Amino acid sequence: MRRSQPLVYATLLLAIAFSAFPLYWLFVVATRSNDVVGDWPPPLLPGGNFGDNLGRLFDADEANFLTGMVNSAIASVTVTVAVVFFSTLAGFAFAKLKFRGRGALLFVILATMMIPVQMGIIPLYMIMVELGWQNRLEAVIVPFLVSAFGVFLMRQYAERAVPDELIEAARVDGASTFRIYWTVVLPALRPGAAVLGLFTFMGTWNEFLWPLAVLEADNPTVQFSLSQLSTTYYTDYTLMFTGALVAIVPLTFVFIAFGKQIIGGIMEGAVKA
Repeated sequence: MRRSQPLVYATLLLAIAFSAFPLYWLFVVATRSNDVVGDWPPPLLPGGNFGDNLGRLFDADEANFLTGMVNSAIASVTVTVAVVFFSTLAGFAFAKLKFRGRGALLFVILATMMIPVQMGIIPLYMIMVELGWQNRLEAVIVPFLVSAFGVFLMRQYAERAVPDELIEAARVDGASTFRIYWTVVLPALRPGAAVLGLFTFMGTWNEFLWPLAVLEADNPTVQFSLSQLSTTYYTDYTLMFTGALVAIVPLTFVFIAFGKQIIGGIMEGAVKA
């Protein structure tokens, strides 16, 4: 083990360097002006133009970047809370409750995961037109409030994380099914729910194709706004890199918050074991 430690640390440091360098380069370009983007060798130290680039980013009328950030935050938080709630509730039902047609219903839910998302864009867009939700935030929230993957993930997690004896003890004490879910099952599913919440928030925040189809430039999400920063005749790389840097800040905070929950749940399980 002692002989292998230097190699292990060297490999980890190399992996960290390769992973962190694109983010660092993103920050460097965001603090520079466009005249140094094509320089060789490229600049490796931050410049002093980040404030100017940030001001130009939020003043760009064609991007509506602030609106995009607010819309993405509302959509991501709403979808994440709904997906975690419905997925843990359905996962608990499929894993621990006995009811007729449970296997067939679970099969139907899993079958929806086999259909590519791109195939559903046209019929889903037609539904949005019938509902009058074009260029409205409801169009990027309501269709994604439930996740088949989330139901499957929570079902598998609940199958192993929640003992049947614990549920039976709660029933003996007179607890209703929803109270058992809220006070017994949901705390046990916290690590899995944190993972699902992290993936859901990141997926919703980074979604581009569907907002591009159903929204317009005056009411975009953040990824839609970033696409508007690039024009046909000229690309302002510092503006695009500044927008990308600002767009990943909420993801960083969410990852840190959910990461603590994940690690805490793993350590809690290890102590109990």
